[in-house]
Amino acid sequence: MPFCETNDGTKIFYNDWGAPTAPPVVLISGWPFDADMWEYQAMELASRGLRVIAYDRRGFGRSSQPWGGYDYDTLASDLASLIDKLSLRAPSLVGFSMGGGEVVRYLSRNPGAVKKAALVSSIVPLMVKTADHPEGIDRTVFDAMISDLKKDRPAFLASFGKKFFGAGLLSSPVSSDVLDWAKSVCLLASPKATLDCVRTFSETDFRRELAEISIPVLVIHGDADVIVPIDTAGRAAAKLLPRAVLKEYAGAPHGLFVTEKDRLTDDLLAFLR
Repeated sequence: MPFCETNDGTKIFYNDWGAPTAPPVVLISGWPFDADMWEYQAMELASRGLRVIAYDRRGFGRSSQPWGGYDYDTLASDLASLIDKLSLRAPSLVGFSMGGGEVVRYLSRNPGAVKKAALVSSIVPLMVKTADHPEGIDRTVFDAMISDLKKDRPAFLASFGKKFFGAGLLSSPVSSDVLDWAKSVCLLASPKATLDCVRTFSETDFRRELAEISIPVLVIHGDADVIVPIDTAGRAAAKLLPRAVLKEYAGAPHGLFVTEKDRLTDDLLAFLR
């Protein structure tokens, strides 16, 4: 399996699909998934003319599980290590949910290095409610997530998965097999990484960084997202970005990479080309 070693010796697993000379795009997963969440998009984008790199964030999937380094500065450095190792010139970046944070932090530290970026169901600009951010989510919600993860991680992930994909008692946009698959992928993650990243994605403030991004950024968000509400994230991010293109998916939940997989793929392809 291919790995990239970071500055602190962490080994990052990645897939590199498509023609080596094709325009490169790096797909960054959401919490607590790994690169496998991009199965459909990676296959389609690679078969339709792009070089697609998808990797497992440190602590998740097949990457190393160090005790620390789950802050966005370190995670963005991991992304930089991968881009450098593969000698990617002017790649595009696509970040889902927590992965939007890596995209923004990398862009702020490497201006001019990226051609385009997309934020899909992203957590930016700021998730937690603060005195100057009243539209955020109360901190007790994230405290409860951490408590439930410590108490029974498999049970939490099973419940979380239903909300993630918009599954209800009477109907569901995904099969029970998809819910089982999602849970199995998420259970591969280090418990420490899973817990630490809750604080990271909920408390990191990207408002100033978003306003300084000069490249085109596609923002895609479902208006039925109960994990990362569109008013807190997608719409707020689009207002801060100088060159944002906002696409709202009516009725779509957080996990639209499955529920809206064809539309998402087509929108990404049209934007990245």
